Order: sequence, then C-alpha cells, then structure tokens
Amino acid sequence: MTSVEIAEKIQNLSAEQKPIFGRMTPQHVLEHLTITVKLSTGRIKIPEFTPSEKQLEMKRLLLDTEMEFPKGIKAPNDTGDLPELRHPNLDTAKEKLVQSLEEFEEKYKQEPDFKAIHPRFGYLNHQEWLRFHAKHFKHHLSQFGI
Repeated sequence: MTSVEIAEKIQNLSAEQKPIFGRMTPQHVLEHLTITVKLSTGRIKIPEFTPSEKQLEMKRLLLDTEMEFPKGIKAPNDTGDLPELRHPNLDTAKEKLVQSLEEFEEKYKQEPDFKAIHPRFGYLNHQEWLRFHAKHFKHHLSQFGI
C-alpha cells in the first residue's frame, strides 16, 4: 500500500470510532503504525539481536505465506497499558503516518538494499518490510472496519 492509498483509507477514521477487536483507539493505532514504519527506515533504532528459531519460523509464516496477522498478538514492548499519545489529535496522527510512509518510499528508492531491524524478526529488506506492513496495516485498519 502506498502513502496515497493509506491516506485515502484513513480519511474517514474518526476519534470516536470503537474498535471491532482490540483495545487501541484510532489514534493509538495510527501512532503504532507510524512507529513501525519509522523502524523500517531506520529512523527509530533498536538494539541488534539474533532472532530465535521460533521468531524465524513466525517470520517465515507471516512473510512467506497467506497467513493473516494474528488477532491478539502483542507488540514486543506492550506493557498491558495503552501508551501515552504522542500527537495532539487524530488529524495530526494521520498526517504523521502518511509522512512516515512517504519517507519509507523515498528511503528504499534512494537505498534499495537498505535493511532495518524488526523487533521480532531481525533485519528485513525492502520486500520483507512491504509484506510486513501490508499485513500489519490490514490487521490494524480492520479493527475499525477499514
């Protein structure tokens, strides 16, 4: 999905919408997705690590099969509480998400061989990040019927 396609999909998302599943608000979802996109461009850095066999198998299943993003899966840094919102409102969160996607597109246009570390799967290349983002976005946007 391109930044333009995502901008169109989230256009009518409102702060009052309740999730079909999960506990994140629309703004929490958009901010979470923005962080993940920034990870994929190296703008947010995490320590290097070697993925376990279990993590590598999950990577293979998620990126190389038709497997959907599992409902109820927790982010690696999930404390059980929703994080504080970073932006003053949903419109700003929408803008920041689209901006991060534009930066993603530009990063891999300029550096096609760039790899960034994923918090569960280790280093991913452009195609792997594209597959991850597609499933991750589909999962979270489906929380709001998008």
